[in-house]
Amino acid sequence: QVQLVESGGGLVQAGDSLRLSCAASGRTFSNCAMAWFRQAPGKEREFVAVLSWNSGRTGYADSVKGRFTISRDNAKNTVYLQMNSLEPEDTAVYYCAARLVPQIATSTSEYPYWGQGTQVTVSS
Repeated sequence: QVQLVESGGGLVQAGDSLRLSCAASGRTFSNCAMAWFRQAPGKEREFVAVLSWNSGRTGYADSVKGRFTISRDNAKNTVYLQMNSLEPEDTAVYYCAARLVPQIATSTSEYPYWGQGTQVTVSS
């Protein structure tokens, strides 16, 4: 059973940085794609970043490109989202998601496994 546990959220000021972590367990993730999504109050869940575990190929939403970086630690089975130059518009619950194929995808429907989410609040 795949389990994803996010951590690292919090309350920060505009311009600050945060690093989110997603600890994955339950299987080998070498042939998987891992992604971060976020959902702000009253809005739909949206794609943020994705990584193909084996190849290291990544993709980003335009709104975070150049500010956020997704990465992995193979030994810890953990995916990270480094968020720099945070803006109030980045305030949301951030979710880690996994799909058991290596191709990257940006739609929520492509990901069968989800974490419980971690809150990120950016004050102006």
